[in-house]
Amino acid sequence: MNKRVLVAGSGGIGRAVGLLLRELGELDVDLVLGDADPKQAETAAQFVNGGDGGGEIDTMDIPFEGMTDDLEDALNASDIVLDCLPGGQAPRVATWAMRYGLHYVNLTEYVAETAQILKMAKEADTGFALQAGLAPGFINVLGNRLYQQFREAYGVDKIDVMKMRVGALTRNAEAPHFYGFTWSPIGVATEYVKPAEVVRDYKKIDVPSLEQIETLLIDGVAYEEATTSGGAADMPEALAGLARNLDYKTLRWPGHWSWVKEQIADIGDVPHRIGILEARMLSRIPRMEDDLVVIYAAVEGEGADGCRHRIDRAYKVYPGVFGGQTLKAIQSTTAAGMAECAHLLLTTGVKGPLLQSQLDPVAYLNGPYVGEVYGQALSSKRG
Repeated sequence: MNKRVLVAGSGGIGRAVGLLLRELGELDVDLVLGDADPKQAETAAQFVNGGDGGGEIDTMDIPFEGMTDDLEDALNASDIVLDCLPGGQAPRVATWAMRYGLHYVNLTEYVAETAQILKMAKEADTGFALQAGLAPGFINVLGNRLYQQFREAYGVDKIDVMKMRVGALTRNAEAPHFYGFTWSPIGVATEYVKPAEVVRDYKKIDVPSLEQIETLLIDGVAYEEATTSGGAADMPEALAGLARNLDYKTLRWPGHWSWVKEQIADIGDVPHRIGILEARMLSRIPRMEDDLVVIYAAVEGEGADGCRHRIDRAYKVYPGVFGGQTLKAIQSTTAAGMAECAHLLLTTGVKGPLLQSQLDPVAYLNGPYVGEVYGQALSSKRG
């Protein structure tokens, strides 16, 4: 029997995860694509139907507030809900999963909302895979895998450094902002303003976003990295006491961070500054389709032999074709992690919260969705 999957939010990521679930792996699915904009849900269904996969596709209206009879019927008939709505909606959608006995997967980097869902899902009879996209998501599992490899190779449990870096970029960028939007503007504004969780001297702490700006070279290309909110997932808590320093930073083309900091300083510490920053960026930064995702993770420390060692891994992901349909790099890299976690919940019956540090990194990285999407990427690894 096909698994029935309700996708809440049919924008770029919602339609991408629907496509990957139909085109990759061996899971047979029927999809319900929901959105507050019925036209967007219909467009998403047409996009997914343009692929080669099978299974039914239905669409429905998901209101911003409240419950409708159609939504209740869809929840009663589904096995899992994939939450591709804005992060502020995550506790609401997770409550549906609890009430109707569904598995649940989300993408959000929002820290407070994640903590709220963790609390409600402790006694759940279904699985709740949280922060299961790219960053948070894939980058954290990759970092955990490098930690495991370091421990096995060099005979130590403690490390000095874990770095997790991701940049959703355009291939070209112009002054003064050196950026183009390839994903949610409100998500960008949020991660730029809210504090970041890191590990310093083996302790988890919060630090301001857009701090510790440094240059990183990947295959000879220079990027600038800065602390941002949410991308570290649960790794600071999982490796506190084991990693002396651990952090997630967002990668941008050189010059972007100085421009953003000027905008935030000009806005000042006022209420609703996330929304003000979003509006200001939208008025000055273009949306662009031709994108690039850059990923870098590294673990470094002293081995049992007394020598310093480092293991790192880098990816550059470009738009790819799946089932005859083209996905932007940010779509495929984000949707792959969500699809992988959905597959895990639907095939193993995991119950309660499932965080990135709890995933089997070898199985995840070689799974039918992550393995395929990232296997197409240009990658390099060194040790």
